[in-house]
Amino acid sequence: MLQFLKYVLATLTGIFLFFVIGFFLIVGIAAAVGSSSDKKETISENSVLKLDLDRVISEKKGEKDPFANLLGDKTPQQISITSLKDAIAAAKVDSKIKGIYLKSDFPDGGWATLEEIRNALLDFKTSKKFIYTYSETQSEKGYYLASVADKIYMNPAGGMELNGLSANYMFYKGLLDKLDVKAEIFRVGKFKSAIEPFFLTKMSDENKLQTSEFLNGISGHYLSKIASSRGISDDEMKNIVNELKTETPEGALQAKIITNIGYWDQFETAMKAAMKTTEKVKYIGLMPYLNSADVKENTSSNKIAVIIADGEIVSGEGDEGQIGSDDYIKEIAKARKDKKVKAIVLRINSPGGSAMASDIIFREIELARKEKPVIASMGDYAASGGYYMAMGADSIVAQPTTITGSIGVFGVLFNTEGFFKNKLGITYDKVDTHTYSDFPSATRTMSDAEKAKMQNSTNRIYEIFTTLAAKSRKMSVEKLRDIAGGRVWTGTDAKKVGLVDVIGSYEDAIKIAAKKAKLKEGDYQVKYSPSRKNPFEMVFKKMAEENEEKAIKAMLGNDLAPYAKTMKNLKSMQGVQMRMQNIMEIQ
Repeated sequence: MLQFLKYVLATLTGIFLFFVIGFFLIVGIAAAVGSSSDKKETISENSVLKLDLDRVISEKKGEKDPFANLLGDKTPQQISITSLKDAIAAAKVDSKIKGIYLKSDFPDGGWATLEEIRNALLDFKTSKKFIYTYSETQSEKGYYLASVADKIYMNPAGGMELNGLSANYMFYKGLLDKLDVKAEIFRVGKFKSAIEPFFLTKMSDENKLQTSEFLNGISGHYLSKIASSRGISDDEMKNIVNELKTETPEGALQAKIITNIGYWDQFETAMKAAMKTTEKVKYIGLMPYLNSADVKENTSSNKIAVIIADGEIVSGEGDEGQIGSDDYIKEIAKARKDKKVKAIVLRINSPGGSAMASDIIFREIELARKEKPVIASMGDYAASGGYYMAMGADSIVAQPTTITGSIGVFGVLFNTEGFFKNKLGITYDKVDTHTYSDFPSATRTMSDAEKAKMQNSTNRIYEIFTTLAAKSRKMSVEKLRDIAGGRVWTGTDAKKVGLVDVIGSYEDAIKIAAKKAKLKEGDYQVKYSPSRKNPFEMVFKKMAEENEEKAIKAMLGNDLAPYAKTMKNLKSMQGVQMRMQNIMEIQ
């Protein structure tokens, strides 16, 4: 026993020392990060702004990696579209910046996000400064950005993906059958395809129709833009794509898709020639440039509050990458009550989510709209619950390639009785006091009466959604429902049917907000919220999640643990939802 107690005491002492040392280590890291972030970078004369876009491009500003400088890495794994455009705009008028070296082989962002960046690059070119790009291999999205460049170099052994778009959806019915889980489906709208993966094994005809239309809309738009930048006709562009003429650098050169075939040293020599120098090229990266003393911030007391709503919509406090109703009503109310905030821009990039959370946020937007202008700016997605938020604004601005609409509602309840009984050996029994005491239940089959009640609840929320949307869009409910039914639209088509007011960029939304607030150009500063979650909190949360997974594995074993994880993910989809179908990949 004495030996046992000795080991226990040693273990407890070790754990205590681990947490003490860990605490001081984190404090030290925080201090190092804080001191390094205050340091201003110096920009040399005849510099080139290096934009490495081969990473996740997010909506939220202030995403600088707190560990980046500590580890000597000044290129964050995630960059914000607003920071990126701020840098491009500053470089346009910065005499020390002679041009941009654009690295965009495999950017991780949606088509509307890329449209925003591409337009910023086109605006930069009006300064007569150069944009040069070099790649070894390049994706379709990467080339969409690169196509604006003055010189487009490709490695002699390289290649390019320029073959059109394809949307892939994942269906779970087979998985549910294997798990012995039955999905009870309730929906309104034959185009509401988000629920299809739970009861179909392939796309419905309606889903194929809307997917084909929005894919062709996006494809037609970006290929036409590329054709214009490269000085070729739309028909030639279609032929290039259909015949895979860019598979080789030689084919891409002949098709006028690139300007040069060469190695990195040849590319740098060409860039030096453009700068009229033989000296080594002085590059400055995105974050160092934004952190330089030369980039000035507007200090006007007038503010336009930009509230970035990025991710799925959930009730309560959301995690990073979610729109939590509690968090966002606080942000909107704060902007509404702030006398210095003259207008609000909601930057929405969301496929939707909880119907209840969407409605709660919508109400706060309505309250704000009564006191000051509120403009919605749509990103890659503003669908279903995302559109529910947007329709509370005075004006809705979308990119041509934004995916929006999906005005529909669905509910799903998973009957897990078979899963627990047949996979885990767990059974349930119950005692009720009234007819519907345990309704809804995930551990038994629903009665016909219970199914009718769930469908009626789904119908009621659809009625609310479409009635509010019709009022917002100033059209009859009948007309609104003709274009609703869960159907997805591109920004261009959404404007045609009256769901969107303006086809334009985030900057256009800011200008509209300023105009409605009667603010002159330069007489306001833009303030972003919410800020990202504390990085140290995120580290500890990740550790907690990993510990939870280990505990599940320890309890159920490696064979059954994946089932439990799947069930946990499915549970988040229960209840009435306003969300579009998850497109696993557009390639």
